[in-house]
Amino acid sequence: MNTQRAVMWVGFLGLSAALAWAPGHWFNQESEVAAFAGKPAPTVTESPTQPVAATRQEQASRDLFPAQQWTQPQALATVTEQPVVATPVVAAPTAPALPFQFIGRIGDRDDLQIFLQSGEKLYVVRQGDVIDDTYRLDRVSATELSLVYLPLHQPQTLSVGSAP
Repeated sequence: MNTQRAVMWVGFLGLSAALAWAPGHWFNQESEVAAFAGKPAPTVTESPTQPVAATRQEQASRDLFPAQQWTQPQALATVTEQPVVATPVVAAPTAPALPFQFIGRIGDRDDLQIFLQSGEKLYVVRQGDVIDDTYRLDRVSATELSLVYLPLHQPQTLSVGSAP
């Protein structure tokens, strides 16, 4: 039984030695084993793209199963805020509100005269007349007057009430 026990111990120690030697031989991990085997560790120039060996050892002591990355981490995109410049919306020019009030009319179809008041002024106009180089009376109907604002050539209407 003593011989059998000695063979078991030799087999166990031999297998343990083979397993300890195998990773360094097959997976080329001599740089990490070198510090423990008495060989001088290779000098590595530290650059920001390569991980530092001390960081690995600190992580290994904290985490039993650390995550390994075979590729370099991608740099995140930066976002810069730019102020939004709002372009002012230019409104198209429009004619001002009509300054006239309808006072009345007199005459028949052929010679119809319209009385308009603007402030203190009283105007007597016929179809086609121009008032102060600003408005022209285009059309006269029973319920409204059609005027044109001459600087912008925009038509406007003035209500005159019900038909006579």
